[in-house]
Amino acid sequence: MIVLYGSPGRPMSSETHFEAKRLLGTSIRDLGLTIEGTDLEPLVNAFEQELQRAGIERLKPRFYLSDEWGVPFETISIGIPFYLARADLTALHAERAGHLEGAGPVDFLRYLRHEMGHVVNYAYRLYEQPDWVAQFGAMTQPYLEEYHPEPFSRRFVRHLPGWYAQKHPDEDWAETFAVWLTPGHDWRADYAAFPVALAKLQFCQITMDALRSLDPVVVATERDDDVSQLEDLLAAHYDEEPDVEPLPPGLDGALRSIFEDASLDDAAGSTVRLPAHGLILLMEADLVANVFRWTGHFPDRTRRLLKHLAERAQALNLVYLVEHEIATTIAITTLVTALAMNHVHRGTYSS
Repeated sequence: MIVLYGSPGRPMSSETHFEAKRLLGTSIRDLGLTIEGTDLEPLVNAFEQELQRAGIERLKPRFYLSDEWGVPFETISIGIPFYLARADLTALHAERAGHLEGAGPVDFLRYLRHEMGHVVNYAYRLYEQPDWVAQFGAMTQPYLEEYHPEPFSRRFVRHLPGWYAQKHPDEDWAETFAVWLTPGHDWRADYAAFPVALAKLQFCQITMDALRSLDPVVVATERDDDVSQLEDLLAAHYDEEPDVEPLPPGLDGALRSIFEDASLDDAAGSTVRLPAHGLILLMEADLVANVFRWTGHFPDRTRRLLKHLAERAQALNLVYLVEHEIATTIAITTLVTALAMNHVHRGTYSS
């Protein structure tokens, strides 16, 4: 992979800075992106073979590049994020957004299985069937971008990060379908102690057996936000909204309890001390992804929180001992996770 920015917190070289500036000044549609001829093509082909092995032969989804993962309602088209089509764009997205969805063969197929769940739902209009509604709920329920998941709930399957099945009945079905579809996954054993989630998987099995010999009702292939129609410059695509959400008071005290004041004498004398803000920035990518996976706290929020902590650590002139790096990393992870969980459950970082 071509890395444009290097490790977080490290300055860019003039060459990588020029390349990033060039990309950000380019219209998305002018990038000339396609699935064909890229590393995505064999993965899409492998997924199509996976569908055939699962007995899904009459329903053939259409794949295209878009600005994000998704399936337009009442279509069988699967949108794949354009940034996955080229390594430099993947690196740019990681730097600008702080979170990748579907990067690498394993995760790419994971997201395709989820999106295929939507395709099946729309193609056969499962959401209109009373037994589907009884299992997953009504599609007419509000689809809220802000949702507050219950981590480790026994009523839902676990597939995508962030306890995504809890967002909406459509997502609950898509996640259940994805678990059912995953090759080699013994879902009966994995969910034996989760009767509600297991019932959904068993319903999925019965449903897919019944659909095996039926042609889809919906075969529309309209595409939303096709990459060839996205006129925005990459810079505009990645423009961040201003952070207006208040952060909790007392974070300076929390940071001082984890790190040391650089102005104080080093009691150990020979111990190497490094800037605290550098460690926080180095933790960013992994921490953002894992906090989202296990708490449901959105990556953009975690990233802004980490940026704030790094800025405060730098302003306070805090350092950490190299020999205590593991313990310090655990402490920061625990602090951020606690703040994230507070936000997920209360809608705010403060009590």
